Amino acid sequence: MTDFHNKYSVLQDFFGHSQFRNGQEQIIDSILAGRDCLGVMPTGAGKSMCYQIPALMFDGITIVVSPLISLMKDQVNSLIQSGVRAAYLNSSLTAAQYEMAISNAARGMYKIIYVAPERLMTGSFLSLASSVKISMLAVDEAHCVSQWGQDFRPSYMKIPEFLGKLPYRPIVSAFTATATAEVKADIIKMLELRDPFTITTGFDRKNLYFGVSHPHDKYSETVRIVEKYKDNCGIIYCSTRKNVESVCEKLCADGYNASRYHAGLSDEERRKNQDDFIFDRVQVMVATNAFGMGIDKSNVSYVIHYNMPKNIESYYQEAGRAGRDGNEAKCILFYSGQDVATNKFLINNSHDNPDLDDDTLEMIRKRDLMRLKKMTDYCNTSGCLREFILGYFGEKQDKPCQNCSGCLGDFGETEEVDVSVDCQKVLSCIYRLHQRNLSFGAGVIAQILKGSDSEKVKRFDLSTLSTYGIMKDSTQVYIRRLIAFLEADDYITQTSHGDFSVLTLTRRSAEILMDKKTITIRLPKKKPKSETVTKIGRDEVTTFDKELFGRLRAVRSKLATQASLPAYIILTDASLRDMCIKLPKTQTELLNISGVGKSKQERYGRYFVAEIQKYLKENPDAASGYKYIPEGYLQKQNAVGGQSTKEYIIAHAGELSGKEQDMTLSEVCDSIFYQLGTDGDIRSIKLAIKEWLIGENYLAKDGANGRGFLETTILSPEAGIIEREKISQLGNSYKTILFPKQAQEFIFENIEEILSKDAQNS
Repeated sequence: MTDFHNKYSVLQDFFGHSQFRNGQEQIIDSILAGRDCLGVMPTGAGKSMCYQIPALMFDGITIVVSPLISLMKDQVNSLIQSGVRAAYLNSSLTAAQYEMAISNAARGMYKIIYVAPERLMTGSFLSLASSVKISMLAVDEAHCVSQWGQDFRPSYMKIPEFLGKLPYRPIVSAFTATATAEVKADIIKMLELRDPFTITTGFDRKNLYFGVSHPHDKYSETVRIVEKYKDNCGIIYCSTRKNVESVCEKLCADGYNASRYHAGLSDEERRKNQDDFIFDRVQVMVATNAFGMGIDKSNVSYVIHYNMPKNIESYYQEAGRAGRDGNEAKCILFYSGQDVATNKFLINNSHDNPDLDDDTLEMIRKRDLMRLKKMTDYCNTSGCLREFILGYFGEKQDKPCQNCSGCLGDFGETEEVDVSVDCQKVLSCIYRLHQRNLSFGAGVIAQILKGSDSEKVKRFDLSTLSTYGIMKDSTQVYIRRLIAFLEADDYITQTSHGDFSVLTLTRRSAEILMDKKTITIRLPKKKPKSETVTKIGRDEVTTFDKELFGRLRAVRSKLATQASLPAYIILTDASLRDMCIKLPKTQTELLNISGVGKSKQERYGRYFVAEIQKYLKENPDAASGYKYIPEGYLQKQNAVGGQSTKEYIIAHAGELSGKEQDMTLSEVCDSIFYQLGTDGDIRSIKLAIKEWLIGENYLAKDGANGRGFLETTILSPEAGIIEREKISQLGNSYKTILFPKQAQEFIFENIEEILSKDAQNS
């Protein structure tokens, strides 16, 4: 039986953990001692447990103020599964449901109640709060109370007023993942915390890889990453609804299981698409920043920012939705100069909050421009990206992390280049236009410098400018990047000119034009065409049994469907991996698994134990907890990459067999690796098979659509390959190539020729 006076007993019995994480115990002890608290902890560090454990140990009710409905639902569902009596009060409830919840709370049926800040000052909630014992008020996402925070919510400012209406003041605790020193001070002031215990456990998420890429083709780079992690869930953030629609439609047409989320969709479609992602019915969510704040999905393996966010706070919060299960995850940001211009335009035209006076609005606008400058600096830094982020939040790192593109050069080596002369050319071009009383945007400026004969250049006789064609040997991409850099550093600025934005000089322009300033930026190092970049971050070989892991996931999926809950609320992937390593054979042994408390053991334990026992009976040699891989194979693979993978597949091709279901080419490659129990570069194997099929005329590239899709040929039936028409989520039809059992076995029979030929060509 749980000892509610013992925090360790509560931790183990309800949450399935034997020890606290960094900072949790200090916060819990301070709260139990009756002290207000402010905890700044990175996403995934266990902030919620800091108030949930004291809530279970206190006599009264704990009220948790939370900003989003989806976040409340997730937290309450998770607590109920852990055996905690909890409820939420928000606008998603019907009037009857709301009254029932209020009535139950008044009768002491709940230990924890989540409430939206807008509900605090309603008559029914104030009546409840005045009639029950409230031991603590916990404020989640506390940065929302600060005007200096990235998600300011005026309704949070009502919290002190609510506290003032209670018969007595409870303990107040506040938690956030992203807060500068300025924001922390504002939280303490606005929430009127009394002598709070304040702790910042560190902003570092060591399991996250950070990368910045400057791709010529963002969509192609997106597909490369999605394909590499196609069996995992990921989020792709875009700055506009238009980009969301475009990227999602392309991914669906290319055969990926993607959905979309933005404010332009109906409430019903947003809810459905969000649930599809949470319940693993779709693997890729393409969204604006309207998505994610209330999502506590633990198994997101990558987050791509298709466009640069406006500030590091937003970026780190959104990127932090990856890797919440503690496993390695990738956070990739695509940078382009246009992103800077777009964000600056939005900042200059979006401050119309009726709750704030003009002076405050102007102060916020200048602050946002300063933050945009820091975000741009991050995208162009030559050093460690993690060091840059942590430094922004006031935290120092002893040495470079060796887990970011800055340290590893994953997107190609870069070098510091003096671009002072080229910057002078850009500024001179703008100056010469001003002499003619002309102004244009970045696109036309780049055309003039490049020496383009575009329609606008001809119409305004711009080829007669002295700066026309003076950068003809440079690419448009390079020129636009210089313009973006100059704008970000306030050497030029955008001003409105009718319906358009044009570039003009600033006071700082003279520093460059008069040769008083040396300008250097980080640019990709030129390298031979034969060199290619094939990795993103450190890909460590896992040592748990993937077959058992898949079977346990299937058990979890069935239980989640029966309970109408997301799979990760039943048990996280981290818990399933721990089972694969420890192989618990009894219900009692299951309590040694991270994340399995008494409630989950009693509800679900027998199903997982039964599956493990069944698996061990079928695989008596699996007691080590991971699949056998030939000695020396992993070391060889790590040393020479994909080539050893090909040799290994060729040597074991006789073990491969076709499956009954129709598969895509990606799924065929997954099947190869799964059957042989290996890890490696799936993408290179897929490419080799595809090129061989095209070379032997079993498939062809469809040139008509201009995008290189595959289509069947007259020889496809001989190989068993078929073509099927499908409908995307957006209602558009597209064709997909499928490989039934016959086609799979055709590939396996020819795998030696396929991979040997590819090795010779490479």
